[in-house]
Amino acid sequence: MSGGDHRPHTVALSPRNSVIASYSALLKQVRGEGLLRRCQRFYLTVGGFLVLAAGAAAAGFVMLGDSWFQLIVAGVLGIILTQFAFLGHEASHRQIFESRAVNERVGRFLAAGVVGISYAWWIDKHTRHHNDPNTVGKDPDIAMGTLAFREEDAAPRTGFQAWFTRRQGYLFFPLLSLEGLNLHVQSIRTLTRRGPVKGRWMELVLIGARFGSYLGVLFWFLPAGMALAFLGVQIAVFGIYMGASFAPNHKGMPMLPAGSTADFFERQVLTSRNVHGGSFINTAFGGLNFQIEHHLFPDMPRPHLRRAAVIVREHCDQLGIPYTEVGVLRSYAAVITHLNRVGLAARDPFDCPMVQRYRRR
Repeated sequence: MSGGDHRPHTVALSPRNSVIASYSALLKQVRGEGLLRRCQRFYLTVGGFLVLAAGAAAAGFVMLGDSWFQLIVAGVLGIILTQFAFLGHEASHRQIFESRAVNERVGRFLAAGVVGISYAWWIDKHTRHHNDPNTVGKDPDIAMGTLAFREEDAAPRTGFQAWFTRRQGYLFFPLLSLEGLNLHVQSIRTLTRRGPVKGRWMELVLIGARFGSYLGVLFWFLPAGMALAFLGVQIAVFGIYMGASFAPNHKGMPMLPAGSTADFFERQVLTSRNVHGGSFINTAFGGLNFQIEHHLFPDMPRPHLRRAAVIVREHCDQLGIPYTEVGVLRSYAAVITHLNRVGLAARDPFDCPMVQRYRRR
């Protein structure tokens, strides 16, 4: 299915055995075409380009000196750091190197040492999401928080929370400007909590060195106010870019109940949305625009996702399973529409119950 039906919809699941058998055949075809082979040259090229881009940003920072044009550098740095985060994400899925240990070391360095977020926290959260995308009670990405992703979560909200939730779709993108800060805070909380955390001390050292050197340079070369503005712009751009890259993937797609018996193939395809748009979109989204294929083959390198999408789309057509693919703007419209629709379930003690009842229809 390719299109923009933003209303919640249910789908009929295919006979379990036939789908499982067909996925085995699909995996065999994908492996036979070499789409699971590592593409180290591609990742070395991307990594090298990002290092050069970071160097150019540093040079611009030094040349501009005490100037408010530094905020442009801050915005560019936010974009560069997001691209480094994409590489860390791909390393966590073992897409770059054959060795699991090497992928883990590189992923931890990129996440904690370059981007400033905890690799351990990210792995725990992201693994649970991949195992059960859009599954109630299992996917942390749809857990109740600042935003409500289900009417059941929105309905009990009152007062300011209800006012906010009813408008959460329109407030979503402005809120993403705080997501970068949230990622840093959640990382520190994870690394300083009690209980086992793999690589805790290594990540604390990396994050400490990263922020120490970064903040040291900012406040050494720039006046305090300008340094704070630089930091704010960089974190805001980073948060918006990260959120705008991950949000279209599942928001507004069908949600599965906690006890769902959907098999792996249907669970991943039915809850995911692809975003088409050519090479620029592929680069801008770090391959996340091929979300269906990424979920079906998490260790598939980015350069192979486009070819895999052709195979998976044809496979879904044969099985009669909806395959959702839309453009960038329609994907964002679907996210906003879904959040606002859910938000209408929020009630306020000063609202008329009859008005609330018909507002939600």
